[in-house]
Amino acid sequence: MLKVLLFVGGLLSIIGAPLAAAELVLATTTSTYDTGLLDALNRSFEELLGVKVKVIAVGTGAALELAKRGMVDLVLVHARPLEDRYLAEGWVINRRDVMFNDFVVVGPPEDPAGVKGAPTAVEAFRRIAAAGARFISRGDNSGTNFKEREIWRAAGIEPGGRWYLLSGKGMGDTLVQASLMGGYTLTDRGTFLAMRENLDLEIVVEGPVKGGDPMLMNPYGIMAVNPARFPDRNYVLAMAYIGFVTSPEGQRIIAGLTVGGEPLFYPTALREEPDFSEYVPRDWRGG
Repeated sequence: MLKVLLFVGGLLSIIGAPLAAAELVLATTTSTYDTGLLDALNRSFEELLGVKVKVIAVGTGAALELAKRGMVDLVLVHARPLEDRYLAEGWVINRRDVMFNDFVVVGPPEDPAGVKGAPTAVEAFRRIAAAGARFISRGDNSGTNFKEREIWRAAGIEPGGRWYLLSGKGMGDTLVQASLMGGYTLTDRGTFLAMRENLDLEIVVEGPVKGGDPMLMNPYGIMAVNPARFPDRNYVLAMAYIGFVTSPEGQRIIAGLTVGGEPLFYPTALREEPDFSEYVPRDWRGG
């Protein structure tokens, strides 16, 4: 508690004004919103500092574009290649690893494409395409859509035709559509678990959390908008939020979010041995 009070006191001295009127604008993925994670994190952060966190829940690509346009203070997203691009271009800075879960392929219980038992997501996608089974894609340049396209490329398939449908919506809405239409889709595990009771879908290909395809790993990172590009954004509060989410308290909140005893996310910010690759684009060599 003393550390929290010192943190708040230090932040107040930096800002030099009451925080009650301050607002932090966070662009993030629909998965962090649909699972209820942001409700838990933001409630504690708002109580701690007396500020308001405004959330814009969109796909990862759209969230990073909002950062590039200087319309938000920070982003919490899950497509590392896209994150690296915006880091390298200088639109966002101070990246930190936050947590991970994984992607899973879900489909109707009757499994018309015979996907169950497929050893990888690539093989599952090949079976779906060969059967012409309905597949619902988010089609929104989100982190999930980015991973889906990566799997199709690895399978050597350009999806299209009547069997391949674009929802253009977030993960929750896409899952509902897949359930109603008896289709397959790719989803993050957290959103699926949070909604599973209301869906007529089941996991047909597991990700690495349950010993499945390592290609389906789904890490999340958080970054502040570069104040040198956008000095009017609330950089101090953005860094405070990053500090909170990656602190022992923030990581405890993340670890405590479960459905039926199963975690929706696994925190990764706290480690004894540093991993400096989290801060910069992975192909960065310095100089």
